Amino acid sequence: MKKSRYTEKQIVGVLKESEAGLETAELCRKHGISHQTFYRWKAKYGGLQVDQARRLKELEQENTRLKRVVANLSLDNLVLKDIASGNF
Repeated sequence: MKKSRYTEKQIVGVLKESEAGLETAELCRKHGISHQTFYRWKAKYGGLQVDQARRLKELEQENTRLKRVVANLSLDNLVLKDIASGNF
């Protein structure tokens, strides 16, 4: 996964500037981001504090890791069932 150029603190800062009344086009030009990126950040991090944004990112990474573990265990389970039934 590609690493973001912006930290959670910077993203929340950009969103706070938007809430303060700065226009979206000017804000995007100032920080060198696209409108799509701004609105994606707003949907994901809108209304969060910096520590909450960090925690959200950590939880997403943990969730991805756990999903991978479950997928591997499910695959192992299917292989063992096939071996036990003699369909190999």
